[in-house]
Parts: sequence; C-alpha cells; structure tokens
Amino acid sequence: MEKTPISVSDAIALINQTLEYAYPVIVVEGEVSSFKINQSKFVFFDLKDASGTLPCFMMAMQLRTPLEDGMKIRVVAQPKLTNWGKFSLTVRDIKPIGEGSLKRSFELLLAKLQKEGLFEDSRKRLLPRMPQRIAVISSTQSAGYADFMKILNHRWGGLDVTVAHVTVQGIDAPKQIVRALEYLNQMSDVPDAIAIIRGGGSLDDLSAFNDEPLVRAIASSRAPVITGVGHEVDTSLADLAADVRAATPTNAAMLIVPDRHEMMWYADQRLKSIMVAMQTRVQQLKLRVIGTYEQHLQTIDRRFAELSRHVQLRTAFVAQLDPKLALQRGYSLLYDAAGSVITSAKVGDQVTIETKTTKLTAGVTYVSKK
Repeated sequence: MEKTPISVSDAIALINQTLEYAYPVIVVEGEVSSFKINQSKFVFFDLKDASGTLPCFMMAMQLRTPLEDGMKIRVVAQPKLTNWGKFSLTVRDIKPIGEGSLKRSFELLLAKLQKEGLFEDSRKRLLPRMPQRIAVISSTQSAGYADFMKILNHRWGGLDVTVAHVTVQGIDAPKQIVRALEYLNQMSDVPDAIAIIRGGGSLDDLSAFNDEPLVRAIASSRAPVITGVGHEVDTSLADLAADVRAATPTNAAMLIVPDRHEMMWYADQRLKSIMVAMQTRVQQLKLRVIGTYEQHLQTIDRRFAELSRHVQLRTAFVAQLDPKLALQRGYSLLYDAAGSVITSAKVGDQVTIETKTTKLTAGVTYVSKK
C-alpha cells in the first residue's frame, strides 16, 4: 500500500518529535574542533572523537566557560534536525573534563577576568568585625559545612544564620550557587556576610567554582563574600573574586566571627589598663593643684567623671558577654551531669536546665539532627 507523502517541513518536525521523545537530553563527551562565535551571539563547534564528529550549537550567553579547539568537554544537549536538513546538538551545558582541559579553561577565564579588573584588591571589602546575621551557601550534608558550623558556634554563637543548601560539585552546582547568591542579595535585610563553603576534592570536583557567571555573581554581591573552598593549596576563580579567601571551611569560620573568650580577655585587659591610667592621671592632677587648688580640683572632678563613665561602659560591655544574661531574656542553659554547658546530647542522658528563676533536672528522650 502506497504511503501518503508529507512535506519536507512536516518530515523535519516528525523527526524532531521522534528525537525529542526518544532522546530529550543526551550527554556526550568529545574533543572541541572548529570553535567559533558568530556576531557575538551564536556559538558553533564540532565535538569529535577518533571515528566521528557531531556539530554543536548554543547561544553565547549560555557559555559559562571559555572553549578552544583541542579541549575535551562533556555537553548536555538536545539532538535536533534543522530546517536545512543538518543534524546538530543544541547544547544546554558544557563542562571541561580532564586535567589539561580544566587547567586550560581556568587560564583562559583567569586572563579574561583579570583584564576586566575583577580580581583587583581595590574592589574587595572587609568583613564586619562582629556580624549579627550571616548566610552560608553549601551542601548541608558535607563535612566542610559541619566543620564550619561547629567552629562558628564554638567561637561566638547566637548568630542569625541563613543556610542555602546547594550542590557543590557537578554540572548543576554553579547555577544553584548563583541562584542562592541572588536570593540572599535580594533579601530586604541583606546578611552582614555570605560564606561559600566546600571541602576538599579533585580539580574536577572543584571546577564548579571556576564558572564565569558564578565568579561575576560573587564579585557583584551586595554583601561581602568569604570563600572556604577545598584545601589551602586549592585556588579557584571564586576565591580570587571573593572579598576574603579562607584556606579551608574551618578557617572561614575563624575569620568571619571573633572568639568570645579572646574578646572577654581583651575587654578585661583594657579595663585594667584604663584603671591604671586613671589612677596615674589622678595622682598627676593632684600634684598640680598646688597654687591653684580650686581650678585644678574642678579639672580633676571632670576628668574623674569622664574616666568613670569610660569604666562603666567597658564594664557594661564585659557584662554583656556573660551567658547568664540570656536567662533574663527567657532563654535556658543546659548542663551535663558534670556541670558543664552542653551543645549536644543523646537519648538517656540526664541534663540540668537553668532558667531565670529555676533549675530543673530532665532526661533526654528524643534527639534529632539539626
């Protein structure tokens, strides 16, 4: 039976529908050749191996990493037949693979962004000395995130922390981190600082932090950004664009907040110094009252009052660091059987709960991870 003929356009549409149904997305690895950008808008290149070549197309605005002939890449693409009968891959995402391609991509993008002045020290801002609100962008399942939060709470505690859970490696990681940055920077009350955290890994694992849109998002952040990515020897373009680069996630926590014990010691030392200075000054002033007693006595009184106010302010500052003040605001303190403040417990433990007016003893019956 003779089949009814269809038009060329219908045939192309039918083939594309079949391709879209059977292979809506494919992931292909190969070597770049014939790379070119037309009119600063359209990207064309071939993806080849030893025995085949596939033409590829994408919009220039989608290109997140520099390419050149000879680089090995992995593309996420949709197979498609054009209206001119040419088969090609419409590329959605690209990721360099292999140490050589990753390093070359890093070098190309580094040179481009350096030329724009994106990494200049003059652009970078200091972190606030005593932040009240911070944000963390990381995978909440990673060891790096756990280390960061542990050190953060040990050193200061009581912070308002907003956590954005993202993937920190793989082809989707840069987009998720960029979206998290955009969300945090669009908040009505922007955080005092934003920390981007990831533990160590291979060059391929950390390649997500050499993504051009991500680097630009860090550089344009309203809030200062600190990165703690990988180990001390690892340096990404995200690190270069950040206001502060920490060697590790743990180091990032140490840089973003002060140590409350050190602050209390410093305040105590300053208070002692002020008292000594005050006593010395009083003695000097007393020696000068001879001959002009009334005039100098008034000077002494005024100076003493000023120094007393200074001492009161310092004393009030030290008092604010007393954790017992939290009881006055309705919070409670938990102690273990040895009388030490606890930050974690397990089922069966006996704890003592201290409130503003009472102390209670209770048993732990349920524990869940935060």
